[in-house]
Amino acid sequence: MSVTVAQLVGRTLADLGVGHAFGVVGSGNFAVTGALIAAGVPFVAARHEGGAATMADAYSRMSRLPAIVTTHQGCGLTNALTGIGEAAKSRTPLIVLTADTAGAAVRSNFRIDQDALARSVGAVAERVHSAASAVADTVRAYRTAVRERRTVVLSLPLDVQEHPAPESWAVPLLPPTQRVRPDANALASLVAQLGRAERPVFVAGRGARDAGPQLAALAERTGALVATSAVANGLFEGNPFSLGISGGFSSPLAAELISDADLIVGWGCALNMWTMRHGSLIGAGATVVQVDVDDAALGANRPIDLGVLGDCRETAVVALEAVAAPGIGYRTDDVRTRIAAQGRWNDIAFDDLSTDATIDPRMLSRELDAILPRERTVSVDSGNFMGYPSAYLSVPDEFGFCFTQAFQSIGLGLATAIGTALAQPHRLPVAALGDGGFLMGISELETVVRLGLPMVLVVYNDSAYGAEVHHFDAPGTDHSAVTFPDTDIAAIARGYGADAVTVRSVRDLDAVREWVAGPRIRPLLIDAKVSSDGGAWWLAEAFKGH
Repeated sequence: MSVTVAQLVGRTLADLGVGHAFGVVGSGNFAVTGALIAAGVPFVAARHEGGAATMADAYSRMSRLPAIVTTHQGCGLTNALTGIGEAAKSRTPLIVLTADTAGAAVRSNFRIDQDALARSVGAVAERVHSAASAVADTVRAYRTAVRERRTVVLSLPLDVQEHPAPESWAVPLLPPTQRVRPDANALASLVAQLGRAERPVFVAGRGARDAGPQLAALAERTGALVATSAVANGLFEGNPFSLGISGGFSSPLAAELISDADLIVGWGCALNMWTMRHGSLIGAGATVVQVDVDDAALGANRPIDLGVLGDCRETAVVALEAVAAPGIGYRTDDVRTRIAAQGRWNDIAFDDLSTDATIDPRMLSRELDAILPRERTVSVDSGNFMGYPSAYLSVPDEFGFCFTQAFQSIGLGLATAIGTALAQPHRLPVAALGDGGFLMGISELETVVRLGLPMVLVVYNDSAYGAEVHHFDAPGTDHSAVTFPDTDIAAIARGYGADAVTVRSVRDLDAVREWVAGPRIRPLLIDAKVSSDGGAWWLAEAFKGH
């Protein structure tokens, strides 16, 4: 039997090296998905294309291999669009392998302008044009995704899929990745700034996640404190001079030390409104430097004093070689002691808001941090609650935290946790969700159960879209559109085949301890009835950007 173009595309992607595929299979992507599976690419059938796209996004972020999401033409692609938009805005190396209508099918109900749709959310539009170009088209899409860190929508028209592949074809070997070495003058300026600084702070983003040891060494030599953006949380875990997350989730001490810095260097970090609290974390006299492999990123979000075009790891290595002598900088005994005592939210006292029927979300998060195994991944949905798991649940390293929040959509958290769990299978996956986001993406709970993932789902349940309740807080405001009756989410989870517990107090968490100690043969959902916090401070920061 001759090989079709659909089969050829699937084999080509497998040969190039993809880690996993996710999707909802329809008639349009049936053949190409089958080709991926036949070529050895693991596949997860999601319950919704939106979930599949976010699973693939999370897998690509948390693995060293890119993932694929495969969809039916037209409606399959539009169902996945929010997840694709999140991935594109986050510069996730991801391939969306989607069927498309045949060229002559101008009246097909499935027909939409898929290329324009992809570009509208920031993805790169590519397509397989013919049997003769199928391998080259597929390689181009893969290379753009992996080498340029882009989300690529590769459309595969139905008529082209059915064509026989060329009799002879081969997947070319891609040249090794070349790291961008910084310009000598820019490097000299960076080294000079580091030499002059008395209170330097490094803020690393996802673009620096492969440069952790090199940045830590440079920070130690120059006396810099280290912090991360939310998406790079965990990169400096265990470092005594780490401030954790910079931005809305910063502890009071971290915010104080960052805002007192005389030099802030962003490494692969956008230095956007969330990471810098709309600029309030940058002191009036501070020098701002940004290092990034993408020239367009330099100064894109705020004025900078120096932009260094270069790979973060390469730049850190050559900068370390060029630093003349070590400096104490910000790394004094007093600062070390203060970070050890007050650097994490878990160490900061608070007035407990728990009632007879609800638990303070800070208390819940702090207790779970102690109960759950340290070897874990934490995936966080969006909403008023999101700072609690982000700030209180520690992770072992930069591959322990997944934050699909560039698009600020709720409902992505559960799918995020699935992709993360498959990328890091040796760790306990924890999904931190709001009740609104969980119920929006609940179809993928069946996927968790079906896959047998020993996942902990923590639902911060305030029976509302809490962000809107707390943001629109003028006296007399009608909140009936964003508040709901109390829902027994634990009972719903049991219906899906998961274990579940309702938590209203610290005592109720004994059931979580029992599950952790047990065989963990089913996922555990924690329906946490949380007390109102009156609106989280990070929520106020986020809404400033609306």
